[in-house]
Amino acid sequence: MSDYKNPMGESPHQVPVLTKRFGIENSASIDVYLQHDGYKGLEKALTMTSDQVIDEVKKSNLRGRGGAGFPTGMKWGFVPRQSPKPKYIVCNADESEPGTCKDRPLIEKDPHQLIEACIIAGWALESHQGYIYVRGEYRYLIDILDRALGEAYSKGYLGDNIQGSGFKFNLYTHTGAGAYECGEETALLNSLEGLRGFPRIKPPFPAIVGLYGAPTVVNNVETLANIPHILLNGGEWFAKLGCERNGGTRLFCLSGQIARPGIYELPMGFPLRKMIYEVGGGLRDGKKLKAVIPGGSSCPVLTADEIDVPMDFDSLGKIKSMLGSGGVIVIDEDTCMVKLLQRIMQFYAHESCGWCVPCREGTAWIKKLLDRFHAGFGRPDDPDTVADIAGNIMGKTLCPLGDAAAMPTLSIVSKFRHEFEEHLRLGACPHEKAPAPVS
Repeated sequence: MSDYKNPMGESPHQVPVLTKRFGIENSASIDVYLQHDGYKGLEKALTMTSDQVIDEVKKSNLRGRGGAGFPTGMKWGFVPRQSPKPKYIVCNADESEPGTCKDRPLIEKDPHQLIEACIIAGWALESHQGYIYVRGEYRYLIDILDRALGEAYSKGYLGDNIQGSGFKFNLYTHTGAGAYECGEETALLNSLEGLRGFPRIKPPFPAIVGLYGAPTVVNNVETLANIPHILLNGGEWFAKLGCERNGGTRLFCLSGQIARPGIYELPMGFPLRKMIYEVGGGLRDGKKLKAVIPGGSSCPVLTADEIDVPMDFDSLGKIKSMLGSGGVIVIDEDTCMVKLLQRIMQFYAHESCGWCVPCREGTAWIKKLLDRFHAGFGRPDDPDTVADIAGNIMGKTLCPLGDAAAMPTLSIVSKFRHEFEEHLRLGACPHEKAPAPVS
């Protein structure tokens, strides 16, 4: 068990579903899990047909928590039931999006919740084998998961004859090497097969041709963790926790210049303004809000005038941003948006796998240009050049990493153009103190 500080924040607005066992001593053990509704969702699922389980997930309006927000029940429904090949369940625990840190405590504090979810998914999709692919920097979580898997096998929840049902399901852990690109599902599958983490051309999609060329469902940790609760309490119950077309709760990672940073479990559709000022306690030191990144560094930024919006996939989409992975980064008045974009592009230029020319060349080009610009050597046409490069990356790559780099770039250049112009006028960053003169 790690010694990092518990990141879970406290707020009366929280609706604990995924986190309801977090405060219980030894919550990672199977004995504690079984005392608090553990594996009851699986027991119920085993009395249902696979179609009935999938229909329940569809009713729940659960959408992917990894970033794209695709309806989970629909994704499961794409898997061909009559395929002669084996089918696989893959859990994406490659949590690498800057600003996002919610899958880590789900595994650390309640690993059996995830294991139960994978088994239910296996029953629903008539799969007998699954993998939990863990981010390279989270390797200590492998020990926690392996210990929990051993407990599940010993209690008969994994193996050849789960709880006397005749259903067989085996689940394994696998660690990546710390590549952001492997958070993309097809690059993850390549990595899982022992290949380089390059994305695959789609279609075909993994539901048809996935791991080892067989039908595969890839779901994020938080997405899967909801499954036992949906089966135990019903899809309609889960749907009502959230808002229209966005069922359930969401783990929002509130960070940046905020008074009470932390991970908060709130209903889907929770107002962003309320999240910042009531849940998060407002900005530190009484500063004014300048901007918000609503769903991790790949999302288009919102200005202070755009925060009266419900935090769900559809509402943010209407104002040309994204809920993404739920990483809410609060930015105050003293932050240089040029430097923020420079830092974002340093990350994407470093993490680009190099498979696509627009992403490989474009991210590096923007990063170099912003390094020069922020250092005080900017040119009048630089903001337009940055936007033009980003526009030529957008939609022209095999995976979403190119878009992830382009979207915040285009939004920051568009919404904070005046800061670029101020850098040009001053010949330096107005938010950084000039060095003291040498006497």
